Amino acid sequence: MVKISDSNKHTAVLRYLEGKESYQDISNSLGVDCGDFRLWVKRYEYHGEQAFIKSYTNYTADYKLDVLNYINEHGTSIRETSAIFNLPTTNLIRSWKKLLESGGIDALIPKKKG
Repeated sequence: MVKISDSNKHTAVLRYLEGKESYQDISNSLGVDCGDFRLWVKRYEYHGEQAFIKSYTNYTADYKLDVLNYINEHGTSIRETSAIFNLPTTNLIRSWKKLLESGGIDALIPKKKG
């Protein structure tokens, strides 16, 4: 997997929004998955310049549950929901969903590290 800086993600999204290049063309030129690139565009559409600013945070169980409930209530995809909530990866939602299904709400409570 290719590591792309936040500034390069931003530049790539702006290239797409100019309307001269397709998702596929830009993702191929960067060497990234087209689906990942689509997520960058969606995040930018929802959050603008803030989309690529990293926010290192621990998510509360209530927040995780809110995200999962949003999917159920609005019928959005994991990718769309990830963009709406400006989550860095769709894998977070997938793991939260598995935790909820296997261990209930208590499984969503963040564990202390160390």
